[in-house]
Amino acid sequence: MLQPRYPITTPRLTLRPFTPDDLDAVNSYESRPDVTRYLYWEPRDRDTSRTFLDKKITRTALRDEGDALDLAVTLRDTGHLIGSALLMWTSKEHRQGEIGYILHPDHHGHGYAPEAAREMLRLGFADLRLHRITGRLDARNTASARVLEKLRMRREATLIENEFVKGEWVSEAVYAILDREWAP
Repeated sequence: MLQPRYPITTPRLTLRPFTPDDLDAVNSYESRPDVTRYLYWEPRDRDTSRTFLDKKITRTALRDEGDALDLAVTLRDTGHLIGSALLMWTSKEHRQGEIGYILHPDHHGHGYAPEAAREMLRLGFADLRLHRITGRLDARNTASARVLEKLRMRREATLIENEFVKGEWVSEAVYAILDREWAP
């Protein structure tokens, strides 16, 4: 089980549970086609963002396999919400998890995604005692692949046209890192 103490801070970011007041900031990136291009869902209108925000608000602890931490990523100096970071507990028996992240494009290119994702790895390895953490992405998403590579995750597989998403067959890249390979 993992119930982090919030807020979680990194040198430039604060990770915290989502609140209902985050709706405008969340919808500002969830509504963008350039953000959802490689995701499973289409751009969201405000009501759809609200529905998914309600779910995010509840995802603050990992009590059992299948649970997820879904945290708001904010800038430490301003408190401005710029995206989300995710840690899912995918297998209790095999001590495995998965990370994910979404950032508003206005904040790409500053190293915020690796900084937030690095903290999710720390939570998974140091606090939850996972053995292996993966990152899965549309194989065309080279920017996200670079984030995982900055975290020293290795590309283990490319699953060719393994999913039918938004009307087309897409390939999936799978990255992973083991606890013994991770360094804080």
